[in-house]
Amino acid sequence: MGQVRVQSATNAERRVVAAIRGRPASDGAGVKLTRVIGQPALPDLDPFLMLDEFGSDKGADYIGGFPDHPHRGFETVTYMLAGRMRHGDNQGNVGLLRPGSVQWMTAGRGIIHSEMPEQEEGLMQGFQLWVNLPAKDKMTKPRYQDIDPENVPVVERADGTKVKVLVGSFDGVRGPVTDVATDPLYLDITLPAGVKAGVAVAAEHNAFAYVFEGTARIGAEAQLVERGQLAVLSLGDGVTVEGGPKGGRLILVAGRPLREPVAKYGPFVMNTPAEIHQAIADYQAGKFV
Repeated sequence: MGQVRVQSATNAERRVVAAIRGRPASDGAGVKLTRVIGQPALPDLDPFLMLDEFGSDKGADYIGGFPDHPHRGFETVTYMLAGRMRHGDNQGNVGLLRPGSVQWMTAGRGIIHSEMPEQEEGLMQGFQLWVNLPAKDKMTKPRYQDIDPENVPVVERADGTKVKVLVGSFDGVRGPVTDVATDPLYLDITLPAGVKAGVAVAAEHNAFAYVFEGTARIGAEAQLVERGQLAVLSLGDGVTVEGGPKGGRLILVAGRPLREPVAKYGPFVMNTPAEIHQAIADYQAGKFV
């Protein structure tokens, strides 16, 4: 399919310009997942570099976890729906990701970390999103924002709509993750059948919705988006989402595009090939400290 074009429609209702299914993939020590952004049909959606959905109740699909590996030049966002994952890094940081928790990690100039399951059976489910950093911030000091489930605000409406606000704001409620360069929005939205919700989105930000339970009608044309489909949205200052015939649940994510050159190699995302070569050399020389 190639690169998806997001057409301008500012000060208007957003619509679905493409509906894309992920591809089976594996990462870490053989963890099975679905890659939605970062595959041929959708290589990226500036500033978003990758979106993986993981979900299995078979321990063999996730037990290998993600042993020590490096990152430089971007941010990783892990949102857990079910299961428990322990993270740690080469700077002594440790933490536990559990159902409903969010971790926004800014790799910056370089970090080596691991994410390992704390269970051998049972459901492990969630998302990992990669968000690019602007050139001026790629060599910033690494940091974590670890958010426990009880610190993620939930907006519940009388019509049954439930919105978890991870980043950005909804109905005047702000999420707990702060000071992110791309000024993102990240919502987990549950909608009963036939119930609509309007969501304000910064007009020039790129945005997508990914349905992971049921179905939803999305955008000005109320396009039906099925479970496992990502809807790329046109530009505009808002989008309407509606629960499908049996209701639906989705993540809605938006962010300010950087419009900068992107050079990628595995866990490194910089602006030029020369910076990638330097990242590899620095990692091999033990400079990610």
